[in-house]
Amino acid sequence: MPHSRLALFTLILSFGALALLVASGIGYRQEAWTLRTAFTMIRWAAYAGIAASVLALVGMVLAKPRGTATVVFGAAFVIAAATAIVPWRWKQRASAVPPIHDVTTDTQDPPKFVAVLPLRANAKNSAEYAGDSIATLQRGGYPDLAPASFQQPAGVMFARARAAVDAMGWMLVAADSGAGRIEATATTTWFGFKDDVVVRVRSEGSGSRVDVRSVSRLGGSDVGTNAARIRQFLARL
Repeated sequence: MPHSRLALFTLILSFGALALLVASGIGYRQEAWTLRTAFTMIRWAAYAGIAASVLALVGMVLAKPRGTATVVFGAAFVIAAATAIVPWRWKQRASAVPPIHDVTTDTQDPPKFVAVLPLRANAKNSAEYAGDSIATLQRGGYPDLAPASFQQPAGVMFARARAAVDAMGWMLVAADSGAGRIEATATTTWFGFKDDVVVRVRSEGSGSRVDVRSVSRLGGSDVGTNAARIRQFLARL
């Protein structure tokens, strides 16, 4: 195959891999296909990306004289490599965190959901905390997660927490100042997964204590999403 034709084929393959990766999440969010199909698309996008990367590297070495074909091979390599790296990074991240989907700053007395429960009626995952088994995994994977103490009184921190929910872009479900509880739903960027969050604000001496719990509706492992969300929320406070 002449270098120009091979370069064009490689570029088309790299764009195909990228399109497959992007479409996996878009199609699932639009309910065009199942999550299993979306994951299969991601896997094949990675395979196609790797294949296109190899072809591009070989093409750049063999292409003589250097010219348009080399430029096309270079563009194909960048697109293909970037596409293949995304699933690889997801896999690496999944293997580096505990396989849990319920994360909280208080594993002994986790905040409870109330208003969100009807929204989770058809959820695969329960809103009930699993207890010591999940707490042990969380402590091993996220030892930094803990309640946040503030000098400001509970009323002030409740208002700040309510504002932080809006700033995070979550959908507010309930804000009960009397109970010191805020419930909201967060939507992930790629697949549009729904994760529910409950924030609990209590008085602690002259100040206050804030606890947060984030639970996925679907999936055995959240790939670290819930822990990251809690950290971001507390950092915003």
